[in-house]
Amino acid sequence: MKTYQPYRDLPPLAGLCSMEEAMAPGLSIEACVARLKRYHYAFKRLHQIFNARLTAEPVYELKMGFSLHAHLCAEHVDALRKRVGEMREPPLGLDIVPDENLEIFFDEILTAPTTGELLAGLYTKAVPALKGAMEGHIAATNLLADAPSVRLCRFALLELEDMLRFGAQCVDRLIDSAAAGEMAPWLKLLDDCLAASGGLAGATKPAPGKIARHYSRAPYQYDRIPRRDERFPDPYNMGVNAEVFLYDKTMPADAKVLMIFYKRLREIDVPEMMGGIIAETPDKPWGYYRDMTRQLWDEARHAMMGEVGFASLGVDWPKNVMINFTWSLGLNTQLTPMERHGVLYFIEQGLMPRNGKRYEWEVAVQSNNPLSALFQDYDWADEVLHARIGRDWYLKEFKQASEGIAYGDKCWSKVLVGWRQWRDEGLTRHRNWWPDCYRDACEKRGVTADPAVLAYNTSYEQVRADLKNVSASA
Repeated sequence: MKTYQPYRDLPPLAGLCSMEEAMAPGLSIEACVARLKRYHYAFKRLHQIFNARLTAEPVYELKMGFSLHAHLCAEHVDALRKRVGEMREPPLGLDIVPDENLEIFFDEILTAPTTGELLAGLYTKAVPALKGAMEGHIAATNLLADAPSVRLCRFALLELEDMLRFGAQCVDRLIDSAAAGEMAPWLKLLDDCLAASGGLAGATKPAPGKIARHYSRAPYQYDRIPRRDERFPDPYNMGVNAEVFLYDKTMPADAKVLMIFYKRLREIDVPEMMGGIIAETPDKPWGYYRDMTRQLWDEARHAMMGEVGFASLGVDWPKNVMINFTWSLGLNTQLTPMERHGVLYFIEQGLMPRNGKRYEWEVAVQSNNPLSALFQDYDWADEVLHARIGRDWYLKEFKQASEGIAYGDKCWSKVLVGWRQWRDEGLTRHRNWWPDCYRDACEKRGVTADPAVLAYNTSYEQVRADLKNVSASA
């Protein structure tokens, strides 16, 4: 058959592979499915870890990276579930742990006590192991017979490579040689877990011996308390009411753009809150976790839009803009996961009328700031999607939509904001940082600050954001 030639030497087999490669032996359906189930398990556990650890992780860039990587993992879990379902596998058996030692491997990373160990476990052990397993799948399977799985692996490998690139830089910047030496025995334990499970794909002979748990001897407990790094020096500050300023018709659009960028960057608190909803809501269909994680990632993107917005204007936001965490702190510590979801949906509904996201986009257009207009255009589209996600997964718990909205309103009213308490305890002075922010932006633009804009001094003590008309966070 080596003499076989396609018509006029055209690429054979739709370009999938050569004729020789298509004649090679490959994985049986049983062997293929066994490996796919392990990839599914790995992506599912990685999703759990990225999502569960982002709330209490102080470093902003890691919060954002974990948000993206949780979203990517959720999408690949979904794709793998569909592929296994195509391969004579009813029931799918995807909730069965494929190997006890693989379970210990991911449990250890989930319970890692420090950021450094978490990063090392994720980006020097788990993600590389998964990447290697999927590369091995492509090498071992028949590229024609198993073309759908190969396609799935190729797409996953693109994003695993992106994850590794991000993770390698984080490990390089945040783990010094001393810390690396201290965690070496634990990293060896992770290697032992993989060896005892026959590799992540289960394609090699398992190493003998019993694996003893280390950090995961105690079950993992989700940490609801949001934490921030030193660029957020006043996280309890509620001294500047963004909504009152934004809806004040006497204020100029170019100044309102600054407040829009503030609102966007402040959305860092939405992933901090949504991470808990996802982590503490078990036994839902995978579509729930996929869609909720997509929304979580969108909210992280919005926060980064605010960051980029301030950077584009040369505004020193860590110094002149006090980004708080009071919303995520209040909801995470005072409400159940279902109640938090109710508040989230209630807020999303408040963004749909003309005075919601459309208004913010119109202000951005009027400001002649093209970056703000672009960001608000996409932010608006995302929120329409989020409203649909709420209808798909939240409203189905109620007989009528009005009941779900009223429940969210009621839950939001239950959250006690300790404005005076935080001030009296010395956690914040609720400093009005707005004049510093506005003056900084005007100086960078070379324009004179408007005295009326500089004089703005309305806080969340004086005027509480009316969530029936104005969003307090998202």
